[in-house]
Amino acid sequence: MTLIANCLVAVVAALHVYFLALEMFLWEKPLGLKTFRNTPEKAKETAVLAANQGLYNGFLAAGLVWGLVHPNPGFGFQIKAFFLLCVIVAGAYGAATVSRRILYVQAAPAALALILLWLA
Repeated sequence: MTLIANCLVAVVAALHVYFLALEMFLWEKPLGLKTFRNTPEKAKETAVLAANQGLYNGFLAAGLVWGLVHPNPGFGFQIKAFFLLCVIVAGAYGAATVSRRILYVQAAPAALALILLWLA
């Protein structure tokens, strides 16, 4: 069960690295425009904000990876739980303020990972 939970934590971390790339580097490119349903004009106006948001997604990914590689399993669990909770809160806030899709793409995988982590 621990292996499955850690694999899902790694998937959540990978998603956040992908979000970082989308928001920091691809925001004004076709993939970024399509993903976030933006016009080129709106993307240009909001690029700096998106890059900042992408950086925060990178911090979430870094925290999850830190929890995965920490040599003390008990402390690693605490790190993973903390950062998964941060992802869930960010996803819930994004779902409430931006798009309900965020609940399914960001918060749900993190919630499932957290549940599996607690059960492991």
